[in-house]
Amino acid sequence: MARGAPRFYFSLRSPYSWLAYRELTERHPDVAAAVEWRPFFEPDATSERLLTERGGSFPYTPMSRAKHLYILQDIGRITKERDVPLNWPVDRDPVWEIPHLAYLVADREGLGQQYIAAAYRTRWEEGRDICDRDVVAGLGTELGLDPRELADAADDPALREEGVRLLLDICKDGVFGVPFFVHGFTRFWGLDRLPGFVGHLRERAVPAAAMPAPESGPVGLGSRTTDDGHAGGCG
Repeated sequence: MARGAPRFYFSLRSPYSWLAYRELTERHPDVAAAVEWRPFFEPDATSERLLTERGGSFPYTPMSRAKHLYILQDIGRITKERDVPLNWPVDRDPVWEIPHLAYLVADREGLGQQYIAAAYRTRWEEGRDICDRDVVAGLGTELGLDPRELADAADDPALREEGVRLLLDICKDGVFGVPFFVHGFTRFWGLDRLPGFVGHLRERAVPAAAMPAPESGPVGLGSRTTDDGHAGGCG
């Protein structure tokens, strides 16, 4: 067995990560329960400074206009093929620590999965801005959590430090885009690599009890995400 617990690096920003989340939880719930869920987010100036001070460097390159236009077309195709509702959000001066550090608050309270589901629905099905603190506060109210604690998570120094530790793990695990799946030294990048990751874990019986055989049917559609020149590069 490969060393280390399997990890799923997800981003609330990325439509490919959203679709991987849906496929993982709906078609492979046993694997979803077996992996560690790790948020991937582009650092703001404060997080980037803290990351640099600790010897890290975030592996992200802004996408070109052509790549952005391709993603709009590609995600439109995939969601239509899968009959998945889509409402494109508009990000205005996004600070990605706001929704992703709020996830850490929800996860601490045992509601991490519920928060991810609510945040993805809010962003990709309702088209709302999840970097808006009032929107995040609404997610807190929906989940029965302190709305201001979620909305203001990015202002909490302890959560900032935890976020930087997660960014350092991104560097250590060689994560350059999302969705990204890691098990020991084995890595899978992109929505279309999810079936391979599922098969990899099941072959190695993670967790210790053997998992059921993978489902039959078509593999996941879509493209790998985030880095230079490749389809799906929205981080």
